[in-house]
Amino acid sequence: MAGRDWNPWRRLLALPNESRTKTVIVAFLVSAVCAALVSGATVVLRPIQTANRAAEEQARIAALVQGIPGMTTLLEQSGGALSTVVIDLTTGRAAAEVTPATLEATLNDATHWTVLDAAQDVAGLGQRPDFAQVFLLRDNDTVSLVLLPISGQGYGGRIDAILALRGDMNTIAGIAVTRHSETPGLGGRIQETSWQGDFPGTELRDENGEMRFAVARGPAATAYEVDGITGATRTGRGVTQMVRFWLGPDGYGPLLDAIQRGSSEPCRKRRPIGPH
Repeated sequence: MAGRDWNPWRRLLALPNESRTKTVIVAFLVSAVCAALVSGATVVLRPIQTANRAAEEQARIAALVQGIPGMTTLLEQSGGALSTVVIDLTTGRAAAEVTPATLEATLNDATHWTVLDAAQDVAGLGQRPDFAQVFLLRDNDTVSLVLLPISGQGYGGRIDAILALRGDMNTIAGIAVTRHSETPGLGGRIQETSWQGDFPGTELRDENGEMRFAVARGPAATAYEVDGITGATRTGRGVTQMVRFWLGPDGYGPLLDAIQRGSSEPCRKRRPIGPH
């Protein structure tokens, strides 16, 4: 009489296909293999996805800069390159330990985010990162252009954009909306170049330093306004509030103040990047 087969795999295969035990075990094994393959693919593809997102953002930055009148000449005069630096938003100075290469990992740590109270949170973010990567164009020792990533809540969800300011830190040079969830044909028009083209030359603050920027409900009536979008009042309000937040004291305000004072600190530890 043959001895009992103690090999579990052969014993499983020997079970009839109608066996509930065999069905459950095979289903579990297939699920485990599929989960492992999906996890492996995620790990392998994550660097590619990150690189693709970075390339897309660089392309938007390049398009934004090239669309600003006189920028091509300024880039050529300054060597054809922007520089990038990670800013500590609390101080407005270059971050001591965080670089563009380590920024994403740093912000994966919840301790590097600041919770905003209701009075601060005009952009509807809930919390703000402690560090942000900005881009600077210098004309000799003077910052002639700064590109600032900004975000806020619109009608349909989060809006992300890059805002360009001229050297006076009070005049908008351009804007590029990089992500939004607004209604197509209404709020979604914020991604149209025709609407974004209304931003260059718009001023932020009046002579008393009071923030005046706003997306108007209709056609712009002052030097501090851009045209509103018909039927998208809440989207316009969201853009207004995110610009006001990020250029205020809880956003890039300390950095802009330092640049206006002529401080070189925000520009230290900078890394040149090509104009793409």
